Amino acid sequence: MIMDNEKEERRGLRVTDRRRFAESGEARDDAPPEPSVDPKPSGPAAAAPSHTAAAAAEGVPPGPVNFSTFVIGLSTQALLHLGEIANPMTNAVERDLEAAKHVIDILGILQEKTRNNLDAGEETLLSSVLYDLRMRYVDLVRES
Repeated sequence: MIMDNEKEERRGLRVTDRRRFAESGEARDDAPPEPSVDPKPSGPAAAAPSHTAAAAAEGVPPGPVNFSTFVIGLSTQALLHLGEIANPMTNAVERDLEAAKHVIDILGILQEKTRNNLDAGEETLLSSVLYDLRMRYVDLVRES
């Protein structure tokens, strides 16, 4: 019976604390070293065209998403649909005014729903992006 208990203790779950900081916020002296990162990835991630694609291929999430990066991402989509930037997949400039209008309308809704709930920088960014995209859209509609 004693031997059975010893075998179970050996097979049991082992927990290793890998936190770099103690509960008090001070750095721990006994923290394990961080794993090394290979500076030159190989395989499919090495052939990826952008840092974000490489990070996604390796399972590493891109930088943190906040309100500003969300707005910039939507504005980039609108610029792509307006034909202002090339499609990263085809390297061709493609214009789809209906899709651009849809994304611009989404940004407008976002502005309405977040009114008085943003800090000054976020409000300025959203207003500036919306103004710029709307003016570009109007110019393209007038041309066609």
